[in-house]
Amino acid sequence: MAAKKNPAAPAMLSPRALGRATLERQLLLRRTAMTAKEAVRHLVGLQAQNTKPPYYQLFARLDGFDPAELAGLMESREVVRIVTMRSTIHLHTAADALTLRPLVQAARDRELKTFRKGLAGVDLDRLGAVGRQLVEERPRTPKEIREALLTEWPHADQQALGVAARCLLPLVQVTPRGVWGKSGRVALTTAEHWLGSPSAPVPAPDTTVLRYLGAFGPASVQDMQTWAGLTRLREVFERLRPQLITFRDENGVELFDLPDAPRPDEDTPAPPRFLPEFDNVLLGHADRTRVIPPQYRGRNGNGNQAYGTVLVDGFLAAIWRLGAGTAADSRATTLTVQPLGRLSRADRDAVTEEAVRMLCTMATAGTDAHGYDIRFTTFIDFER
Repeated sequence: MAAKKNPAAPAMLSPRALGRATLERQLLLRRTAMTAKEAVRHLVGLQAQNTKPPYYQLFARLDGFDPAELAGLMESREVVRIVTMRSTIHLHTAADALTLRPLVQAARDRELKTFRKGLAGVDLDRLGAVGRQLVEERPRTPKEIREALLTEWPHADQQALGVAARCLLPLVQVTPRGVWGKSGRVALTTAEHWLGSPSAPVPAPDTTVLRYLGAFGPASVQDMQTWAGLTRLREVFERLRPQLITFRDENGVELFDLPDAPRPDEDTPAPPRFLPEFDNVLLGHADRTRVIPPQYRGRNGNGNQAYGTVLVDGFLAAIWRLGAGTAADSRATTLTVQPLGRLSRADRDAVTEEAVRMLCTMATAGTDAHGYDIRFTTFIDFER
């Protein structure tokens, strides 16, 4: 009997090849002509723990981006800020907010269990109903929600009551919070009330897996689970396997991808990009070496303080922050870039050019455009 031939082993992709594929799908190899709304949907949301990062994320990705475009989408309720992936605030299209929030409910349920001691004697169904009535009557601040719930359950832990409301209800932050050039305290209501549409039933994750691969692939099961904050997705990938192709990384981990997705040559040029803190390209995988060199792991922040990231040749190479001007000209905007290693003169020039482009666009949209002071220096001592 003739021996059966073993199928060819999946091709191995280096971190550099994986990085180029991801940067292409993240719209970071070249700026695209997508609208802001199209980009938010394509990227399956933008990290939005702070209010300004979504604007900087889109500036890095879109040709001719104007922050007013995204601000208008927020004011017209076409995009919203809501807790979804990894229990963090993301900016999503209205349609995605109504779909993805139910998808990650299992993760919110797990989070809620960690606060069960402070919720002893609390009927969670009733808490959800009371909380919904409160925030749909009018948007409420987190403090107002906690204090109102405490009157119903005076022996419960106040923080746990607030967490329970956030976990049980699809709460969105209403405008003007998050609108460029405006300010507003956090005020919450339900996605259904704000958007005038019911949430979708809990969807099967298959479509979201395919969308994730389209924006972050090639990727492993663990990568997807890390990005979404979900578990037990192996069976979903197995169900989708006939529609996908596979690779392996340099450690032998199986990677899945869409057959027709772009996978540029690893030597494809990658221009410098300024990314804000918590950009999803830095957080969207369990193994982040496709963008973050191992020697720079953890170097884009210091404790709870995160800084912007500068990509050079497709990899984390520096961190950045904006600050007030000098004593000589307090109206100027100072951008400080701290290289994590040696940058060539050509790289510094390219980074400076991109910095000026960013400052001109973002200053025109609402910050002081009086002048720029771009410095390459150290502002964090990682050895301390």
